Amino acid sequence: MQPQIDVGTHAVYGYEALLRKSKQDGWTVPTSFLELSVAEQAKLIEATVIELGAKISNQFLAFNLNRVQFSDPTTLATIIALQQKILPVRLAIELTETPTLAEMKHYSETLHAHDMKLDLDDVGTDNTYADIKAFLPYADKIKFAMQNFRMNGTADQIPKQLAFWVAQARKYELTMILEGVEDARDQQLAAEHGITIHQGYLYSKPVLPSTVAD
Repeated sequence: MQPQIDVGTHAVYGYEALLRKSKQDGWTVPTSFLELSVAEQAKLIEATVIELGAKISNQFLAFNLNRVQFSDPTTLATIIALQQKILPVRLAIELTETPTLAEMKHYSETLHAHDMKLDLDDVGTDNTYADIKAFLPYADKIKFAMQNFRMNGTADQIPKQLAFWVAQARKYELTMILEGVEDARDQQLAAEHGITIHQGYLYSKPVLPSTVAD
């Protein structure tokens, strides 16, 4: 679990559930996120919400879906059933890869009917503007992950790319989450663009649900 912080209210806006695999030397990112089905992940999320209890009441809980998972005909029903089980916690589905436009429209309509959010993750890197331009009217939030630029050696592009995506968020009236916030300089960059929802190591590394702070 990694918190998303609303710096305007100095409170937790929500959490992202990050799938990790246990090995002898600790926790690691799975080689394939398809190792666990969406149904199995839903059981883990339900158990996590129960464990967190009041720490996550009335907040968003985000988790990722890739293209294969998004296209699976059983996924949407699984998500709806999960949402009903964990209320008042609200799910936010973060899309890491682009589906078809028809799938995006269908998911957007269905998730909104059940008071869930549909977010576009990793904009500017994994999800380029050309990839997701047509999807922006159907999304609720976009996530700009600065750590992706840093890992691929293009950190110098962050200011220009961030300005572009802030403009898109305003155009389509989307909430924007800035991910990879690591220090006061990142906070200042966010403030210059009016971004109030932050996620990153400055606030917390991903932690087990049992160690989430009150």
